[in-house]
Amino acid sequence: MFFNLKLYLAAAAQLFRVPTDPDLTRAQFDAFSKQIPLLYFILITNSVAVAYTYVPLAPVWLSVIVPALLVSVAGFRTFWWLRQRHVVRSDADILRNLRLTNRIAAPISAGFAVWAFSLYPYGDAFAKSHVAFYMAVTVIGCIFSLMHLRSAALIVTLVVDVPYVLFFFATGEPTLEAMAVNNLLVTGAMVTVLVIYYRDFADLVSSRKSLIAQQEATQALSDENFRLANLDSLTELPNRRRFFAELSSAFADAERRSVRLAVGIIDLDGFKPINDNYGHSVGDRVLIEAGRRIRDVCEGFAANRVAFARLGGDEFGLVVCGDPADQDLLELGQRIGERVKLPYQIDTAHTALSCSIGFAVFPESATDAEALYECADYSLYHAKRHMRGRTVIFSSELEAEIRSRGVIENLLRTSDFATEMHLVFQPIVDAMSERTSGFEVLSRWNSPRLGLVSPADFIPAAERIGLIRPLTQALLVRALAAAKTWPDDIRVSFNLSAHDVCASDGILPLIAIINASGLSPRRIDFEITETAVTFDFTRAQQSIAALKAMGCGISLDDFGTGYSSLSHVHRLPLDKIKVDRSFVADVNENPVSHKIIKSLTGLCADMEMACVVEGVETRAQLDSLRRLGCDYIQGYYFAKPMPESTIADYLAAEAKRLGEGAQRAKIPA
Repeated sequence: MFFNLKLYLAAAAQLFRVPTDPDLTRAQFDAFSKQIPLLYFILITNSVAVAYTYVPLAPVWLSVIVPALLVSVAGFRTFWWLRQRHVVRSDADILRNLRLTNRIAAPISAGFAVWAFSLYPYGDAFAKSHVAFYMAVTVIGCIFSLMHLRSAALIVTLVVDVPYVLFFFATGEPTLEAMAVNNLLVTGAMVTVLVIYYRDFADLVSSRKSLIAQQEATQALSDENFRLANLDSLTELPNRRRFFAELSSAFADAERRSVRLAVGIIDLDGFKPINDNYGHSVGDRVLIEAGRRIRDVCEGFAANRVAFARLGGDEFGLVVCGDPADQDLLELGQRIGERVKLPYQIDTAHTALSCSIGFAVFPESATDAEALYECADYSLYHAKRHMRGRTVIFSSELEAEIRSRGVIENLLRTSDFATEMHLVFQPIVDAMSERTSGFEVLSRWNSPRLGLVSPADFIPAAERIGLIRPLTQALLVRALAAAKTWPDDIRVSFNLSAHDVCASDGILPLIAIINASGLSPRRIDFEITETAVTFDFTRAQQSIAALKAMGCGISLDDFGTGYSSLSHVHRLPLDKIKVDRSFVADVNENPVSHKIIKSLTGLCADMEMACVVEGVETRAQLDSLRRLGCDYIQGYYFAKPMPESTIADYLAAEAKRLGEGAQRAKIPA
């Protein structure tokens, strides 16, 4: 029982204390600071009215001086509270001021109550009734004004109302006794209302606090969702969506300020073979590291602000703000290239990359953000085709190239392959006997509008617009028909693109053409570049295996100009390797070229593959290549590409030449 009494007393004492919850005290202070001036207004006006009633009845010190002092204190507090509306206070200041109000509530209310009781004896019946009315009305007004600070309201009620009821009940006057009882009941009802209101007020503050916390949590979740929606999950870099949002914003700002803006696209050279050779896990870690290196360069580039993102695969995007000069872009590209080229040590894998970068600049290159990006993409395309591993800025020359490319693509869509496409054939000669063993098929396009168009232009165009497969099939039909008229020991060598060997339906159309041609598959060689192999190695491997199973030969074209070549050599069923012409031009002058060809011929011999060397133009080159062990030669030294109609004459002339040579060899010296 004693323990319960202590709990009740502690709970009762809590009613007279200011709460310490910062949110509740701040809400109390905000509401209280608006109502407290009204409390003092009620107190001052009622006190002045009572003092005025008692001026002719009570001594001056009691009717004038004392109320003047009390009204001065109330006026000072009113002025102080009015100033709080414009003061930003900390939680600690608010708690301190509320506690001060709580402490001075008792002495101020006691001072006014004692003054009123002191006046009572000097008055007549009306004046005494005025005192009773004054105290009852004033305490009710104070309770209403203090309802947001429950503790102060209860203190005022106890300090004023308890003495009031006792004092007037003790007068013996029935009217005053009734007023005392009435005031007690009304005050009790008001205290009940006060307690309920304060509880609801505290609950409202708590609910608001919970709502704010919930809103903050919702906002945090929304912010996190927005961050994730704009973040690449692998590299944790901004993603493609964020890149284009940044580009749109930066473009609008550059357009408004009439300053330059650059868009850059980075493509990693040699990344796909890493995936093929070491697996996607290693490839992902290489991507993460490459992205980190590029980001560090962008963040440390003092000349301009650079926004950096991963666009997808092994492509990254740059938005260079701050009026960049061309030299700034070239310097940025150089720094990125140098960092990307540093070795990557991932577990036991030791790999290397390079990168090609294409830039386009507003307003010189384009007048809208989408076109600017397309120009940067074409600059990258140009860099990868002609300046691999370097930085290219979009220029008027590239713009003219784009226009030309567009013309080629449009005319190619409407071209008649049967009449406009022609085939020429270049001999592939046995290096030792100098006898033609086969012909490589090369395509030529004679456009009615453009005239002769280089394969370097129309083949990529056909790949871009999706015409390369029907073009390949049409040309293969004609090539096999021509080869059928040749001697049985002459082979035909035909080039396939990445789209031919990596198509979703495989190479079934090509197999059907071979079967329909009537030409033995064993007389057919298909040449496939390293670029085609790396486009989709798994599918390319399946296609090559199918051709090989038919009896066709497989040659790896332009060997040495791609990347990770040795991995392809040992994983594919190859019959021949064609060494690129770039190593032949200076084979007799450049020791490096000489050593490279020597190594390649040795590799072919060890792996039981034939070595075909392209671009042979002089007897000196032929003699050197013979000594190095090359098996087959192709180049202008023997013949330029020729039309089908001249092949019979060429073979006849060759047979005559070789026959005369053999005859001379038999004549004794």
